[in-house]
Amino acid sequence: MTSPLLLTILVTTLTSNTPPSPEFGADAATRFAQLALACVHKEYPNKIAHVMTGDADVRPPRELTPAFYGCYDWHSAVHGHWLLVRLARTFPEAPFAARAREAVAKSLTPANIEAEVRYLSAPGRVSFERPYGLAWLLQLAAELREWDDPQAREWSATLKPLEARAADRIREWLPKLSRPIREGEHDQTAFSFGLILDWARRAEDRAMEQLLTSRVETFYGKDVRGPLAYEPSGQDFLSPCLAEADLMRRLLSPARFATWLRGFLPEIPTDGSTAWLAPAVVTDPSDPKLAHLDGLNLSRAWMLDGIVSGLPPADKRLRSLRATAKLHREAGLQAVTGAHYEGGHWLGSFAVYLVTNRGLRKP
Repeated sequence: MTSPLLLTILVTTLTSNTPPSPEFGADAATRFAQLALACVHKEYPNKIAHVMTGDADVRPPRELTPAFYGCYDWHSAVHGHWLLVRLARTFPEAPFAARAREAVAKSLTPANIEAEVRYLSAPGRVSFERPYGLAWLLQLAAELREWDDPQAREWSATLKPLEARAADRIREWLPKLSRPIREGEHDQTAFSFGLILDWARRAEDRAMEQLLTSRVETFYGKDVRGPLAYEPSGQDFLSPCLAEADLMRRLLSPARFATWLRGFLPEIPTDGSTAWLAPAVVTDPSDPKLAHLDGLNLSRAWMLDGIVSGLPPADKRLRSLRATAKLHREAGLQAVTGAHYEGGHWLGSFAVYLVTNRGLRKP
């Protein structure tokens, strides 16, 4: 007889155009939840990106940003909370769900969110966590908006002042940004724009959606021959080229996207080959920068899945895209062990984004 947990997994995975992930059973979900539970309130070690304007700003992370102070840095704390919300929503009867709810409830209090808004709004912090951390904050807000649950609705209401401030920061910045940011780490615009666009549609923020659409078309619409051969750099966790393609499929019809992709990544094979894009190899998982490449394999896998979801069903590139996504999925998920905090504090979020098919179009 199919267990309730397994049934939930099947329902979740079958709502997208990608096949079910065989690695994502109840044990894996529990393991990913434990990674986040171990770090969302773990204050040290901590790397803060903190502009100080005086002695009063010399304070510990738990006082500076009391909702999101764990997991080594602010953005990891944010997407660690997203992971807990995502898994508690997907596996409501799992043993970890109660602990996940407790952890989120401890963080998302009115007083904590008020302090977060105050911190974000202080002088000298106009670029704080822009765009990556702010995009993940909006993704957390979107997840809560989608969850039909009384406690989730309470958290969503509590988070709204910070959600609004983060959205305002993006709104103020986008008209002034003259060029896209094409790198493989936090400042990359393509990945963050995808998260923000998904949030804008969930929040029914038409003005943000229109602003993003306009900027994306200006930044990327005429791109050709993306330099995929130059990827990855030695500490990437996002692919500049694949992230751009995964963003564009959110805006274009399948036919238009197929044409755009042909001009942008002409090297994608039509014979089912995976030789065009090999998974990255981490030489030292205890090095916080070198370990980024494990995240690259995970994000490449979901971006390839996203590209697949945006193409017409008869497109001859689909076999190669699916096979290459599978290789990266396997390589990435094998690395999510928690053996080293350098990767353990954030890789679980990337794994959950991948295996729950977050961000994919439904058929």
